[in-house]
Amino acid sequence: MSFKLPELPYAYDALEPYIDEATMRVHHTGHHQGYTNGLNAAIEGTCYEGKSIEEILKSIHINETAIRNNGGGYWNHILYFDIMTPGGSKEPQGKLATAIKRDFGSFENFKDLWAKAGAGRFGSGWVWLMSNHGKLEICSTPNQDNPLMKFTDCLGTAVLGMDVWEHAYYLKHQNKRGNYIKDFFEVINWDKVGENFEKTL
Repeated sequence: MSFKLPELPYAYDALEPYIDEATMRVHHTGHHQGYTNGLNAAIEGTCYEGKSIEEILKSIHINETAIRNNGGGYWNHILYFDIMTPGGSKEPQGKLATAIKRDFGSFENFKDLWAKAGAGRFGSGWVWLMSNHGKLEICSTPNQDNPLMKFTDCLGTAVLGMDVWEHAYYLKHQNKRGNYIKDFFEVINWDKVGENFEKTL
């Protein structure tokens, strides 16, 4: 079975005005489709054929570059698109809200630390909210690396991920990554992030 590009759970223009339709369309049909195709090509005829994307990413070696880049890009974007929604709740609720306050002091302090991690990622990469047996931490990875890969410094399970590659924001925000990060908070599906978090408890 080859991997397939998942459909978005909303229309390409649904996240306007925060993330524009043109960006969403090229991000999904161009970049995510490209990683899907690249992953299928990279695993063909290898021991990874027939395995889940999670199994693949947990077992690859740091030098398996094609699978690392395309497999990471495939999985990362599934999480990214899944934790955004039009008109979602503006703040986390329940157990996630309690954990954020416990581990970061407040939701506002978490947002500041998240924005700093996003702005501080040199070049292309990702920012992750990790749950390590319920304890929350922020970490960042370069390129399409993600916390499933054993050679990253991220410990635990990613419950929220933010793409800080230029293709995620450049059509609308140009070089102003900070503005994109601010707008990203307007479209986070905190209900979904909360579900992801509670699965780690």
